[in-house]
Amino acid sequence: MRTYEVTFIFRSEEDLFKKGLEFVKSEFARYGATVQKEEDMGDRTLAYPIKKQARGHYTMFVVDFPQDKIVELDKLLKLQTEILKFLFIVSEV
Repeated sequence: MRTYEVTFIFRSEEDLFKKGLEFVKSEFARYGATVQKEEDMGDRTLAYPIKKQARGHYTMFVVDFPQDKIVELDKLLKLQTEILKFLFIVSEV
């Protein structure tokens, strides 16, 4: 297991944000990840439009995730319409 900081930008509509957040949490559980920290950073104006959206809801996670499953999850997350962008960063903690 490796510790990652993961930041998601979800669509800003409340129902789409909740749907995307629940999907992410269920996938973390399905892959055996443990969430150490979850921080809701709120709805913000984006610096540039992403998928024709001017606003996004930011959420940051710190998770312990199996390294061999990260590519598989990455491919799955790219298919979700509720997620505008996401970024996995290896945490050096």
